[in-house]
Amino acid sequence: MKKTDAVAALAALAQDNRLDVFRLLVQAGPEGMTAGAVAGALDLAPNTLTFHFDRLRDAGLVTVRRDGRLMIYSAQFETMTALLGFLTENCCGGAPCAPAVECKPARKRAKVPA
Repeated sequence: MKKTDAVAALAALAQDNRLDVFRLLVQAGPEGMTAGAVAGALDLAPNTLTFHFDRLRDAGLVTVRRDGRLMIYSAQFETMTALLGFLTENCCGGAPCAPAVECKPARKRAKVPA
């Protein structure tokens, strides 16, 4: 990951609502969540949420796909792993740290609304 990409990702995550959205999408896993489900889970207005999704998409942290009339958002795990790798590449005497080597979505604890 380039430094400019890392800065863009960190800047996108440096806001309470966007960080909450990203963490929720990570919890949802690769199948993602509809925009309405994210709005409901986080109690965010749709127009506000659209702004936050755009910032996360611009940083490469989130993707969106259309399923009929629904917009389904998913975390970009490859970008998240690359960011973790960038942040930890010089720690541990230059040896890769566990999070930078392998990052898997957390096991779901509760059913995430669709």
